[in-house]
Parts: sequence; C-alpha cells; structure tokens
Amino acid sequence: MPEKLLPFAKNKIEEIIKKYPTPFHIYDEKSILENARNFKNAFAWNEGFKEFFAVKAAPNPYLMKILHNEGFGADCSSLAELILAQKTGITGEEIMFSSNNTPADEFIKARELNATINLDDISHISYLEKCAGLPPLICFRYNPGSLKKGNLIIGHPEEAKYGFTREQLFEGYKICQEKGIKRFGIHTMVASNELDANYFVETAEILFQLIADISQKLKIHFEFANLSGGIGIPYRPEQERINLTAMSRGIKEKYDKIIIANGLAPLKIYTECGRYITGPYGYLVSRVLHIKNTYKKFVGLDSCMANLMRPALYGAYHHITVMGKENAPHDSVYDVTGSLCENNDKFAIDRNLPKTESGDIVVIHDAGAHGHAMGFNYNGKLRSSELLLRENGEVLQIRRAETVDDYLATLDFKELGNF
Repeated sequence: MPEKLLPFAKNKIEEIIKKYPTPFHIYDEKSILENARNFKNAFAWNEGFKEFFAVKAAPNPYLMKILHNEGFGADCSSLAELILAQKTGITGEEIMFSSNNTPADEFIKARELNATINLDDISHISYLEKCAGLPPLICFRYNPGSLKKGNLIIGHPEEAKYGFTREQLFEGYKICQEKGIKRFGIHTMVASNELDANYFVETAEILFQLIADISQKLKIHFEFANLSGGIGIPYRPEQERINLTAMSRGIKEKYDKIIIANGLAPLKIYTECGRYITGPYGYLVSRVLHIKNTYKKFVGLDSCMANLMRPALYGAYHHITVMGKENAPHDSVYDVTGSLCENNDKFAIDRNLPKTESGDIVVIHDAGAHGHAMGFNYNGKLRSSELLLRENGEVLQIRRAETVDDYLATLDFKELGNF
C-alpha cells in the first residue's frame, strides 16, 4: 500500500510541542507553494487564468498571503471572509464573492471592495441593485440540474440550493444588459472532492456551450468562465491524485472546439479550489491521553471533532500516523476518539494501528482544508492553534489557541447576580 508521508520527523514534532502544546494544526509551506505553482502552470495555456483560493477551506491570512504572492485571488462567501481578504491585501477583482442567500451588508461590503459578485438567484439582481447598486461586471452561478450528476458531499444539482436554471440565466443576463451592464462572467460548481479528471472536462464543456448559446442569442461577450473548485485529494493511501495534466488538456480541447471555434475568445478560465491547494499539506497533531478497553479498544486523543469534524460529519477517512511507530506492525484495532460528549466524536472506527500507548504523538493527515476552519465550541471545547512550517524549517504560530476567556468574552456576567 502506498505511504502517507509527513514533512517532519518525530524529533521535530517533539521540539515543536515543547513550545506549542497539542493539539494544533500545522501547515507545510514548501509543499503548498509547490502545489500552487504546479496548479497555475497546468493552465498556463489560458491567458488570464486565475485561481481564487476558497477562503472557507483555510481562512487564515498567512496562508492567503502565501497564495496571493503566487498570484491567487480569494473566493469569499461571507462578510468575515471579505474582511480577511481585505486585511491580506486582496481587493477589487481579485475577490470573487459568491452570493448564497446573502444579506445586504455583505453585498455592500463586496461593492465597497469592488469585488466580482457572483449572484446565486435571479431575485438577487434587484436585491443587489437596491441595497448596494449593480456593479459594472456581473456573474451568475449556473445549476445544470439533471444535465450533470452530483456526488455524495454536494448532492444532486437539481436538489441543491445553489444557482440559476438555464432559462433564468438567459432572463438574468438580459435584465442586466438592459440596465446597461456590459461585462459578464459565468460560474458553476456541481461536485466536491471529485477525483475524476473527466468530470471537470464535462463540466467545462457544458459551461462553454452555454456561453456560446447565451452569447449568440443576447449578443453579449463573456470575460470569464469560473469552473469553481471541487477537485478532490487522495485521503486514502491507495487513492491516486487527480490527473491535473489530463484535466487541463481536456478543458483546453473543449475551449478550442467551442470558444475559439465560435469566435468567443479570449475567455479567461477561473477556478476556486481550496481543498486541492492546501488540503494535503495540513496536519492535526495530537497526544494520546487514554487507552480504553471495553467492548472495543479506544485511543482517546487530546483533540476532538471540534478540531476536525469531517470524519464525524461525512464518515470521511483521514489517515493516521503514530509517530515513531510507522514501521511497527499495524496489528491492533482501535476506534480513535476525542473527548466531546458525542458518541460520533471519532476520527476513525476499527482502524488498524500499531500498539498505541498513552503519551504517543498522533498525526492526522490531510487536515489542511475544512479542518480548523470547521471548528466549533460545542461542549465548551476551545479551538486549537495553527502553525506554519516555513520553507527554511522554522515554525511560526499563525493563530493562537483559544482560551477560556475567549469562550466567555461574549457573555455579560454583570447583571447575573441580580437576575
């Protein structure tokens, strides 16, 4: 079985733990940079290609800054994410703001930053116009319905809450055209954590053909097609990475056949990947607190689903390494759990691991996206710190751990005695 490798050895992690107690998330800057550059280079054939990093995957300004230095923008979908982008130095059309049942204050902030606004529903045209004014560039999110099969995480498109129907797109662009808007883009996202390159080629073909149809009927020019994200990563050791070269080549073939052949070039290709960019290069590091032996054997960690909820939420697999025991026989079967008062607070069920003991250091792989970002405070659990392993081997704390004072900060105890 292929190995899941780590960018650090046990002695390095032990050194880090002396300064930063477990649990914590740690990100590998060198690998993130290499991956980002490879991704960008795969689409070098398209003049104007841009990746807008999906901030929701890892909303940390240090990670965003690393990627912005490589030419990446920011895909935002909330007020806080817009402010994070602004504080990181990302503004204007380097922000793609994707509307989703959006309140007025978020539209107002997006307009203030001159972000590209990607509307999710035809009724949002008038709502945006009323609360913030229509921008000079408008984008709509397309939901292909039964034309495109979804997957487990995001569901079937026709049941999803996102996007315009085909008919609504024609109507929406016509409305905006009549209001004097002259710059247009289009967006779609129909899968999450997908590893089949052909899936994204088929999506691009649908979107390119739609651009051709709308352009012909309404006589408008599209500046960009945002193919969004959804590119998966191999969480399991036996899985293979998506063939990025094949995906890009297939998209280019559809671009040449539809966009260039119909005189619709140049058309910029945009993407909004998060998981693919940082996911494989973040790790949740924990200590074993207790070993419990009842009807099953349990490894109890000092982290819990508040630190990484994907296994509990989706039944997702995350590989686990017991540091220093990588080559020991994996002949013990455990449920790996946290301390949350929820029975589904498990990182793994019936997982074969080496014999594990209290005090062992455990690393959970592929936690660099939708890991720390999905943290919560249920049961009074505090979110852990985030660290960055720099290219030169230094370690930088890029988010401190929460404290009990942080947890209590929004409560007002002043009148409690008189209550």
